[in-house]
Amino acid sequence: MNETRKSDKTRPESREDRLGKALRANLARRKAQARARADHKEGGQAENSAPESEE
Repeated sequence: MNETRKSDKTRPESREDRLGKALRANLARRKAQARARADHKEGGQAENSAPESEE
């Protein structure tokens, strides 16, 4: 009758838990990439937006 239960910390994660964690990590990585691209794009446009002198 006395069953030994493993605590939640020692129990392996379920498939859904692992997939959810991977999905959140992927989303965070993609957001960081998008922010980096936007920052780079804005910086590049600022340099090119100045009118060129005509000679």
